[in-house]
Amino acid sequence: MKSETIENKELAAAIDHTLLRADATAEQITVLCSEAKRHGFASVCVNPGWVRLCADNLRGSGVKVCAVIGFPLGSTSTESKAAEASVAIKDGAEELDMVINIGRLLGDDRQFVRDDIKAVTEAAGGMPVKAIIEICYLSDEKIITACRLALEAGAAFVKTSTGFGSGGATEHAVRLMRRTVGPDIGIKASGGIKTKADALKMLNAGASRIGTSAGVAIIGGT
Repeated sequence: MKSETIENKELAAAIDHTLLRADATAEQITVLCSEAKRHGFASVCVNPGWVRLCADNLRGSGVKVCAVIGFPLGSTSTESKAAEASVAIKDGAEELDMVINIGRLLGDDRQFVRDDIKAVTEAAGGMPVKAIIEICYLSDEKIITACRLALEAGAAFVKTSTGFGSGGATEHAVRLMRRTVGPDIGIKASGGIKTKADALKMLNAGASRIGTSAGVAIIGGT
């Protein structure tokens, strides 16, 4: 279905309902889960410390729990990312959004970047991993390189942004990512997506998942 005619139910099913603020409370995380169940979002995306609470709240609902790994800088050690991924899966995470090591990518240490992602995909034990490449710091050439390394390392998605960098998702970057990874790999557009029009632009550009804290507003909920 073309994104211009997408129904709210279908749009909701493409949204990762996100709350990654440092000041998020247990009550707010519980509300996040309730909203995700009510509107049929794809997942809730939270920091690892909230995974168990989300898993308890969402059990049997069909809404997945997504945990961020190495967030938001991506510069923690590979070993710590793998350990964080293992704990998140044990606590109930069903998807992982990991930040690649941006500095290593910019320094053209491709082997390190590939191995860093691969360590998390292996720790995930088959659960989907989204590699966050943080496009605001990258040239088109580096975006292409990051996407290719993520594919080689077994990532199921490439993701535009953490939302904590100097910029978020752009149509240009999503189109470039889609051309690079082909039709069968997921692309998550995240960062600065606040309206239904924003979300539809990203889907039309080639995104298959939308990461946003404004999911309820995007689908016109209350």
